[in-house]
Amino acid sequence: MDEVKVVVAHSERATLRVGDVFLKVDADQARIDVEVEAMALAPVPTPEVLWRKPPVLALAALPGAALGRLGEPSSASPAAWAAAGAAIRRLHDAPLPPWPGRGLEELASSLDGECEWLVTNGVLPAGLVARNRQVAEVALRPWTAVFAHGDLQITHVFVERDEITGIIDWSEAGQGDALFDLAILTLGHEERLGDVVAGYGADVDLEVIRGWWSLRSLLAARWLVEHGFDPSAPGCEFDVLRSAARRHGPTAARSGKGF
Repeated sequence: MDEVKVVVAHSERATLRVGDVFLKVDADQARIDVEVEAMALAPVPTPEVLWRKPPVLALAALPGAALGRLGEPSSASPAAWAAAGAAIRRLHDAPLPPWPGRGLEELASSLDGECEWLVTNGVLPAGLVARNRQVAEVALRPWTAVFAHGDLQITHVFVERDEITGIIDWSEAGQGDALFDLAILTLGHEERLGDVVAGYGADVDLEVIRGWWSLRSLLAARWLVEHGFDPSAPGCEFDVLRSAARRHGPTAARSGKGF
């Protein structure tokens, strides 16, 4: 009998693996609705939906292995990273999904609140937060919406023999910024950005991608802490913020802000 393996579990959702079947349990059926529809629309390989009985979605396992993990060196080849870039380009060139993504005003408001929380609770030094906030604001500019995955972590991209076998976890998919997807894929793996961009096959603004690295890390920190994850682990979000601060050097906190 196959054992039950807990892939990830927190108060919002849990994913279990039993043999070659993944069982996703999510209290928010809207997220599952988005995931199923996005996989049906996406022009890239996705897991087969085996069955659905709310609150459970059953998906077939993908061949191959994840492109890597945040905080660990990736053993995937440059060709595999380039293949990921090419797959993302196919997704971004597809017709837009019919539902919207997060807008600029929502992101800016969230950034205000999360920066304040990080400093008020002593999670990160005020100067580090201020420098990364300035870097992050480069990403807060108008963009032409594409079909975006919305949570394209390297653990969500599977490869085998340098080919993409599938992309998982589509619950955040929607209309969004192309550079956000590229940034999330390369978060903590800056050395792989050139391979991804080469496969993507288009000019990209690297400063905007770096802005998204800081923005994503600032926005995610509280959620990670409150759900039992550790953004301070080596190579993870807090290291990304420290790297950005070193790259851009010291700067004064923005006027009118307490951080």
